[in-house]
Amino acid sequence: MPQPDRPPGSDRVSRFVVVPAAYVYLLRDAEVLLLRRAGTGFMDGHWAGAAGHVEEGESAPAAAVREVGEEVGVDVRPSDLMPLCAMHRRHSEAPVDQRVDFFFACRRWRGEPRRLEVDKSDALGWFPLDALPEPVVPHERVVLDRLAAGHVPAVLTHGF
Repeated sequence: MPQPDRPPGSDRVSRFVVVPAAYVYLLRDAEVLLLRRAGTGFMDGHWAGAAGHVEEGESAPAAAVREVGEEVGVDVRPSDLMPLCAMHRRHSEAPVDQRVDFFFACRRWRGEPRRLEVDKSDALGWFPLDALPEPVVPHERVVLDRLAAGHVPAVLTHGF
């Protein structure tokens, strides 16, 4: 029987878990800063923006600010983040692989971008949005291609 202060059905085990992540694309003119993943066990050898999981009790913008600082060593104010979109995606048929990603662009920061997590990437570079390196993490490629085209829908899906 449900507790009086809990909504009906909340005593059941969750059907699935959605894992949130935050992504930041540093932009200058028509170029984007990307890292080549290495040593992570996920999409190693693929180019990607600064990104990571949202921690418990943390907002997506706060995670974006933290991740870009940890990965490329720049200071970003939350007010400098420009929301691009949210993406609901899955990597496989397993329900635990459902993800919700929050993508941000940023054109203002303090510091010079550099690789700080050298155990998780092996290269860093600026690339024209219309001439990205290969390969790019597939779900990120969807967002970057839309950004290059000039319009990113507020909500995207990938892998369904």
